[in-house]
Amino acid sequence: MRRALDALYDGCAWLAAVFMIGVLVMVLLSVLGRQLHFHVPGTDAYAGYSMAAAGFLALAHTLKRNEHIRVTLVLGKLTGGARRGMELWSLSAAVLLSGLFAWFSLRLVMQSHEFNDISTGNDATPLWIPQLGMALGTLVLFIAFVDEWVLELRGQRQHIGGPETRHE
Repeated sequence: MRRALDALYDGCAWLAAVFMIGVLVMVLLSVLGRQLHFHVPGTDAYAGYSMAAAGFLALAHTLKRNEHIRVTLVLGKLTGGARRGMELWSLSAAVLLSGLFAWFSLRLVMQSHEFNDISTGNDATPLWIPQLGMALGTLVLFIAFVDEWVLELRGQRQHIGGPETRHE
């Protein structure tokens, strides 16, 4: 199970990297278009869609690598059961909030598809397509928070600033 989850997080990170390359391609295409006097409609919109997808798809991988910014002012002062209790409380809140975020993101994709929402720009992209990156990213973030919560329950989670090491 651990390998499958890590592969999921890594796969999303690679997909985020592909979307970052998409941002680069759209910006370069726009710059070249200005220099060579041609216009490709939608480059700004597609750069934005790619940037959003890259950001959301990278969330879980960033969390699992302990690269998210955490305010550990209180946690750093706690030890033992108090720290574990606060970690579980924090992770429970994160599971709840990321689960809601994932639910509403997936719901937005379904509604956009159902109502045939399209972008207001000249690209006229069906909005459910770029919204998929956000929905997938939030769903995988939810899975990552559940993963962290289970690791904390089992005593296998690495604590920031703590002596424990992560179970790999």
